[in-house]
Amino acid sequence: MATATKSPWFVEASPEIGKLFEDFYEGCKEKGVLDKKTKELLMAALACVFRCPHCVEEHIQGALDAGASKEEVTEALLIAAVEGAGTQLAWKKEVFMKYLGT
Repeated sequence: MATATKSPWFVEASPEIGKLFEDFYEGCKEKGVLDKKTKELLMAALACVFRCPHCVEEHIQGALDAGASKEEVTEALLIAAVEGAGTQLAWKKEVFMKYLGT
């Protein structure tokens, strides 16, 4: 006998809104003009930036399953890292310049 897949906790806790979010998430992964590999690479990079270990693993595996090479996944993660570093240096530029600039 097949085991039923349990709904995510947020669907259980808030069925009406939780289901809308779940449908939105699945729709974004499956529909639109970007191919699956590109979406998974983006989601892996974003998951790293947002520091979600479960999501990172899910989307790295998803990118590889969608045909991304290890090099493509690595490059996407490095681009996310460099953008994160640049953001850290720019987000309060006025304050940094006030106290540290020349």
